[in-house]
Amino acid sequence: MHGLWLPGEESLVLKHHLAQEFELELHWFRYFGASESMSDITARLADFVRELAVPEVHFVGHSLGGLVLYRLLERFPEQPPGRVVFLGVPCVASRAAQRAGMFGPLAQLMGPTVAEELLTPHERRWAQGRPLGVVAGDQPLGLGQFLAHFDEENDGTIAVSETRMPGATDHIVLPVSHLGMLVSARVAHETGLFLTQGRFSLR
Repeated sequence: MHGLWLPGEESLVLKHHLAQEFELELHWFRYFGASESMSDITARLADFVRELAVPEVHFVGHSLGGLVLYRLLERFPEQPPGRVVFLGVPCVASRAAQRAGMFGPLAQLMGPTVAEELLTPHERRWAQGRPLGVVAGDQPLGLGQFLAHFDEENDGTIAVSETRMPGATDHIVLPVSHLGMLVSARVAHETGLFLTQGRFSLR
């Protein structure tokens, strides 16, 4: 699951590693966070998973895509068994999005899904009955840092503290930026480890 304003193809490196190293079959789901509601997105995604007709499904979500998965499993919990990995997902809130939302043009570009999920803090907790691994980055490269004025570890868009989901199985911080984690072999390796073995190599 891609992030806001991203088409999905930016995850080609991640897809390659997961397919070659871990023999996983990858499927992209595209959504339009700037124009679709979360209700519409999750309904389409539930149909998409159902049509795969497979006994096991793992989910990987980057940024806003992770929150789509959170809402999917909250609304449609009867999914095939599997594990979940969040990559740079603002589980608690997004200070960068909140600051951007103060500017009219940017707020309009964000759309209803961002307004629902990112512009106000949420007390989310992982209680979905399947393992969740969270990858955060601490390489501060990105425009978000100029909006949020972070004074803590961040990936240039999301603070490490914003990625911590109560109830998650595991959480690691790697030296990558918010977009850089999508082309990182290390991130891909850790993602594959969690999806296939339920753990990261680092604790």
